[in-house]
This record gives sequence, structure tokens and C-alpha cells, in this order.
Amino acid sequence: KQWYQRRVRGQINYILGDNSRNFSYLIGFGNKYPLRPHHGSSSCPSTGPCGWNEFNSAEPNPQVLKGALVGGPKSADDSSYVDSRQDYITNEVTTDYNAGFQSALAYLVANE
Repeated sequence: KQWYQRRVRGQINYILGDNSRNFSYLIGFGNKYPLRPHHGSSSCPSTGPCGWNEFNSAEPNPQVLKGALVGGPKSADDSSYVDSRQDYITNEVTTDYNAGFQSALAYLVANE
């Protein structure tokens, strides 16, 4: 049981920024986190048009998806991560990433 707890805690810490980039893959957590997740609604301004021009902008998303988890790096090398709205592999926010993350947190809370 302790082995699992250490592994789960290590993965959670990695996601939250204990990695070679000191970068959190959880939006809004810490000082360095994704600013351009592949997420249509968060790329829209609070007022004004919301279309492909806004989605394809290189600017940070106007709406911060606090607590959402992006896919992360494409390989074990953290430098493969690109904070680009166009990179849906590394920067998409999906329910399966977030469900696994929440399940791991629930495991830690239940077993601490």
C-alpha cells in the first residue's frame, strides 16, 4: 500500500510542477501553468466575437480554466510540451485526464 501511495503522490507532484520545467500542467496552479489550453470557450473574450480568429490567436486564453488538467508532454522529456492552443495532443483539456487526476487525489485523501 505504501508503494502505491508513493507512486500516486509522485505523479500528482509531477503534474503540479515537481518536474524538470517546474511547470504545473494543472491550469491556475502555481506560478507557471498552461495559458493557451486547446479549449474553444476559454479562448473567447468576455464580450465581442467568438470565432476561429479568437481560437487561432497566439495570445493567452482570456478565460482561465482553473483546475483543468492539460495532456502534458508528448514524451518523458518535459521539453516536448508546447503551450499552444493548436497542439491538441499536449494542451487539450479532456474529461479522461481530469477524471484520472481526481481519482488519484481521492485515493491519496482516503489513504493518508
